[in-house]
Amino acid sequence: MAFFAARQPILDIDKQLFAYELLFRESLDNVFPETMDAEEATSRMVEGLQFNLGLDCLTQNKCAFINFTHESLIKQYPQLLPNDQVVVEVLETVKPGKQLLAAIIELKEKGYTIALDDYIHHRIWLHFFPYIDIIKIDWKETSLETIKKVIEAIKTFPHIKLLAEKIESHDEFNIAVGLGFSYFQGYFFSQPEVLQSRAISASQMSLANLMVELSQAEPDIDSVTRVIEQDVNLSFKLLRYTQSPLFKRRSEISTIKHALSVLGNQELRRFISVLFTAQFADNKPPELTNMSLVRACFCESLACLTGHEQQKESAFLIGLLSLLDALLDTSLEELLEKLPLTDNIKQALLNHHGIFGQFLELLTALEHADWPKVTQLEKSVNISKKQAGELYQGALQWANQRQEYG
Repeated sequence: MAFFAARQPILDIDKQLFAYELLFRESLDNVFPETMDAEEATSRMVEGLQFNLGLDCLTQNKCAFINFTHESLIKQYPQLLPNDQVVVEVLETVKPGKQLLAAIIELKEKGYTIALDDYIHHRIWLHFFPYIDIIKIDWKETSLETIKKVIEAIKTFPHIKLLAEKIESHDEFNIAVGLGFSYFQGYFFSQPEVLQSRAISASQMSLANLMVELSQAEPDIDSVTRVIEQDVNLSFKLLRYTQSPLFKRRSEISTIKHALSVLGNQELRRFISVLFTAQFADNKPPELTNMSLVRACFCESLACLTGHEQQKESAFLIGLLSLLDALLDTSLEELLEKLPLTDNIKQALLNHHGIFGQFLELLTALEHADWPKVTQLEKSVNISKKQAGELYQGALQWANQRQEYG
């Protein structure tokens, strides 16, 4: 049975990663397949996290927000997962009552964090407030007047934090911060804050040129070696990277060129990509860097799967650069003019042209859990549902393993 879980980041007021919401699907056909109700989806999520993927693979040691239905809460399904790794989300379809309250109290006594999902304010929920840690509010569907009523209702429960979901712009983020929200879910952080003209520094351009060189089928390693040897910081990070248990060395490293040979072209390209995103991500949420790496790995893997292996280096680069405008708060078109990239790569990034443009659209749909669009794009690139999920999970794991070296 295929198991797939999309994840959506939840950031705190400092735009640091607080948790992920995990969204289960048996397939990617639609939100809930006709043959599966919410109850079964919750059961499959718990089963999948226990026996297939595991929380660590998906959440980078952060908490996972997981939806639970009325019946799964009454049956205490959350207790099958560690209380320090999950936030129990009470679905908006759950009806409050004495039986549910008893189940929530038991979970709270067991040390679980409880959240109300897509909260709609009714006085009956006041009985639950002593045991609720987080209230999630759909920013798109909830009026400002209603939000203010909720804020007033929780004044006597200062332990309750507010989470705004579907925040898609920095203006919405700033308004929510002003209202007192503590957590934010949505892709506001992956959009440029204020578009401006920004110069690329010498060190950033050096890494960009290395990335372009390494995107070639046969890169000039002597040229790459000279660039790294002339940068003490880059040399140090390269040597540190080769010490990683990810690689097996038969002898100690003696030269930069030796270190490059230990890595090989593919892993060298990945190493430079980690540094590349870190260089551009100054004062940006770390999750943005992580997303860039996930996108790069996903596009590369998808190229190999769909018969475009000879262009996998270009696919990797396209995924990596796809969030460059958000990293630098500058229009992507302006940034790409400064980089020595082929027209095909620029068109894929700017206009989603060609097969690699479709890769980016598929990846974006996965990130947003837009299942109907995912299904449509899977057919366009000729891959199966199971393969899309596997590539995505593999890209998450790869990015998690390497981000610490940035």
